Amino acid sequence: MKNPKEINISSINNNTLKCGTKTIDFSKPLIMGILNLTPDSFYDGGKYNSEKDILRQTEKMINEGAAIIDIGAVSTRPGAEDISEKEEIKRLILVVKSLKQHFPSLTISVDTYRSTIAENMINNGADIINDISGGCFDEKMFEIIAKYDVPYILMHIKGTPKNMQKNPVYADVVKEIKVFFKTQLSQIKKIKGNTNNIILDPGFGFGKTLKHNYQILNNLKDFKTLGQPILVGLSRKSMINKLLNTTPAEALNGTTVLNTISLLNGANILRVHDVKEAVEAVKIVGML
Repeated sequence: MKNPKEINISSINNNTLKCGTKTIDFSKPLIMGILNLTPDSFYDGGKYNSEKDILRQTEKMINEGAAIIDIGAVSTRPGAEDISEKEEIKRLILVVKSLKQHFPSLTISVDTYRSTIAENMINNGADIINDISGGCFDEKMFEIIAKYDVPYILMHIKGTPKNMQKNPVYADVVKEIKVFFKTQLSQIKKIKGNTNNIILDPGFGFGKTLKHNYQILNNLKDFKTLGQPILVGLSRKSMINKLLNTTPAEALNGTTVLNTISLLNGANILRVHDVKEAVEAVKIVGML
């Protein structure tokens, strides 16, 4: 198996983030490829359910230019039911170990909101923790992040995956997300002494209406004042499909348009299903 180029994974001010012995370099935007291990994801649920399929898809994303692979074992689509901690570990552990074995220099992100899962995966080779709850679903998450000093993706969500799309209301969605980020960053700083290695994700589609999502996208630069790198996850989401009357399978063009707007508005990481097209967007925007 081929390995990705070593990512040079300290603070956003000097375009780098510490990641163990590696460094994430943000001198240009990076692509995070999505690897869903869930049977019920909104787009590719159940598609990668064997080691062979997982390794093939991972190698494909690496070869297309993914700098990070994000592995998720719990569906967070609107209305999704939770699964047990035991089941989440079962879905993750062998995959993380296998990817580390076949792609030793690969930077692996694990999508979990449970501190026990985060610690387990870090000890088995995960480099980044991607938490959709931004520390709200498990009060011990920040302690684990501080203990291991791993990069942490702090996402905003209103409610839970099961109820988040049931009439979410904001007085000012951008302002409220920014206040949330400031609050959580302050808590992290109290525990670990700094906010190094923290990446912010406004959480498109997680407790937001169609209008909210486009307000966030239009004002994405506002979050840059917080001094942390920004991740956006727009890939094939309902904010495309509801507007264009498409399905997730038909939403690649809409995804590319939104990724391009995100890059123009300062996004540092694009979390995507389709790596090749996202890499092309980064190259084109980079010429401007």
